[in-house]
Amino acid sequence: MRVWSSEHSFSHPWETVIKAAMRKYPNPMNPNVVGVDVLERNLDTRGRLHSQRLLCTEWGIPSIVMTILGTNRTTTYIKENSVVDPIERTMELCSSNITLTNLVSVDERLIYRPHPENPEKTILTQEAIITVKGVILSNYLEGLMANTISANAGKSSVD
Repeated sequence: MRVWSSEHSFSHPWETVIKAAMRKYPNPMNPNVVGVDVLERNLDTRGRLHSQRLLCTEWGIPSIVMTILGTNRTTTYIKENSVVDPIERTMELCSSNITLTNLVSVDERLIYRPHPENPEKTILTQEAIITVKGVILSNYLEGLMANTISANAGKSSVD
């Protein structure tokens, strides 16, 4: 198991960053996400927007990694749940893969909040738990996946 985390400051107000985050895909800076379907979206009694989406991703997985994992599948699906709270001014987004779960699980959590000292900035706290199961070189593969998440975290359509 590999735990990865990071914090990023956007030089934009929370409202701008949240709008961009909700429209993050499709995104030419991260072409691996090839489809997004909104499964459910509703407001609760406290005015929070709850969304459930299904993301389809296509990864150019190196053949050596596919051999180690014992699969030739490169299309994966991810379920994403988010809650936007306009009163508390937070957005929490949690995602998990729903394909290849017998081989790998990636659970990711992102929290967007206004910067505590500067309302013109937004703080993103991001963490992922990556587990590769039952294959040799699992530490290596977990590290590779953490590096990919880290590289994608640096790509933004807001900054």
